[in-house]
Amino acid sequence: MSLYGAMMTGVAGLTANSAALSVASSNIANVNTVGYKTGQSQFSTLLASSLGAGDVSSAGVLETTQQNITQQGLLQSTATPTNLAISGNGFFVVSATAAAPGSASSLYFTRAGDFTPDSEGNLRNVAGYYLMGWPLDQNGNVPTDRNDLTAVNINQLSGKAEPTTTMSAQINLDASATAVSYTAGDMAAGNVTPQFQRTINVYDSQGGTRQLQLDFVKTSANTWAYEVNYQGDMADLASGTTNPIAEGEMSFNSDGTLANADDSQATPVGSIDITIPWDPTASGLQPQDITFNMGTVDGSDGITQFNSESTLVSSSVNGALFGSLSGVSVDQNGYVTAQFSNGLTQKIYKVPLATFANPDGLGAMSGNAWQVTEDSGTPTIGEANTGSAGAISSDALESSTVDLATEFTNLITTQRAYSASARIVTTATDMLDQLMQMAH
Repeated sequence: MSLYGAMMTGVAGLTANSAALSVASSNIANVNTVGYKTGQSQFSTLLASSLGAGDVSSAGVLETTQQNITQQGLLQSTATPTNLAISGNGFFVVSATAAAPGSASSLYFTRAGDFTPDSEGNLRNVAGYYLMGWPLDQNGNVPTDRNDLTAVNINQLSGKAEPTTTMSAQINLDASATAVSYTAGDMAAGNVTPQFQRTINVYDSQGGTRQLQLDFVKTSANTWAYEVNYQGDMADLASGTTNPIAEGEMSFNSDGTLANADDSQATPVGSIDITIPWDPTASGLQPQDITFNMGTVDGSDGITQFNSESTLVSSSVNGALFGSLSGVSVDQNGYVTAQFSNGLTQKIYKVPLATFANPDGLGAMSGNAWQVTEDSGTPTIGEANTGSAGAISSDALESSTVDLATEFTNLITTQRAYSASARIVTTATDMLDQLMQMAH
């Protein structure tokens, strides 16, 4: 190898170790960057021969930087429910804009889950990338087209109400009450005074409270008539509607247990159907169906007839008043659930994870994100905690994988290698100077 070749080898060493210093410096600078993956310098020989079979004495050196993207960072807890971390394989799917991605090429991938809502409620991380997810229907189902991704927005629901669809009551009707003459509708008309009467609140589809009055009167041994009367403005109901909105007769066994909630039914039943005939024009509501559970046939868990004072023991209705959005949560499967002040919850999105055949082949981008390359292969976008995809942790972030002790050691060894390469150059220069002097 000539003196010039030795000098060029020294220069190659300087170049390679300069690049290695840059990698170590970048690692140290990103020791606190969420989801950052440590870069590593890898050196290989560079021979002069184009066929790779040259004299090893003239071998230079080539530096290649590789990020250990698959290395798992430690998870650290936070106080922000929209901070997300991945335990296992996979990447969050993100986009540079909140608009629906026009194609897969506009999607990027990251482990930096420091997402917080922007001014419009879209979840965005510190680097400005928007978290993409599947919008769910009212039943919590994921779209059939798994490419139907949109920016996750936690402000799409301002509140939620739930109408009453079922109600139940534990009531005892006094077996010693005197039977009276009764015709359907007499209690609502005021012709017969109810022997027991209670009002139960139910909820409409807009979160309003409505009152239904339950009236009972004994008509014969072990037989009682009941009426359900609406206690609000009758103008809210369909034109021509009058109370009662539901009525019938129920019977009891000789031991006081329920025999049939509706004696018009040949087969004993334990419940009746109530329809509140809302007038959509006046009330803005559609007719509401409610199942009134009166108890188990031949059981004493609902309405009974014992020889004691008539009383309402308990009542229960489903549904809820209107409640405003109070927070969100994300489970390990990626479901984003909205929480409301009335205790209701609703799943609104599901966060997918993208996996790759060779994740270490992804191309790095600013903002601690990666893009698809030929080496990485195409992404498989699927559900978290399924198959090879990891689980999602909320209120957590993935720490940088940088080990400061290792990086400081790399700085020292890189500096020594750089100095040695510089000595090669200066030594070759001195020898060239001596050669030039011999020429004179």
